[in-house]
Amino acid sequence: MKRIYPLVVMTLTIVLSSGCTVLAVADAAVSTTVKVGSAVVGTAVDVTAAGVRAVTSSNKEK
Repeated sequence: MKRIYPLVVMTLTIVLSSGCTVLAVADAAVSTTVKVGSAVVGTAVDVTAAGVRAVTSSNKEK
């Protein structure tokens, strides 16, 4: 009976540690997706602003 406890503790440690790894990888994936998404939106805003300036012939330097 005493030999089972270390095995149970080791098994639980491995299972719980792998769960933390999954959460860390998922968090990194979400963070990267948010960064890429914000870069795409920022680029779209810049392109739209440039298009509006070109159509309205407005100049930043006044």
